Amino acid sequence: MATSYHPPVKRSVEIAGHKTSISLEPLFWRLLRAAAEEEGVPINALVARIDLERIKADVPPGLASAVRLWLAARALDRAQQQPPERAGDEDFEHRAPETE
Repeated sequence: MATSYHPPVKRSVEIAGHKTSISLEPLFWRLLRAAAEEEGVPINALVARIDLERIKADVPPGLASAVRLWLAARALDRAQQQPPERAGDEDFEHRAPETE
């Protein structure tokens, strides 16, 4: 796996017919691409949706920050939806009951 410590990479996106660029670290570009694929939308459409949410904030962050925050919130939501793993359960479930 490539290192996650890489400077931001600038890429062009189009939002509501206007071209702009966003600088994100490669890890965030990969996460954004995966999110767009899972939702079945182009990256531009997903960024446009994030932008609409962003501008509704009392103090809107920059677009790149908004994308990072959206991706982080998405990851946290997904982590909270998964049942917690209990250490050792897989071993316990496969052992035969002990007899005295």
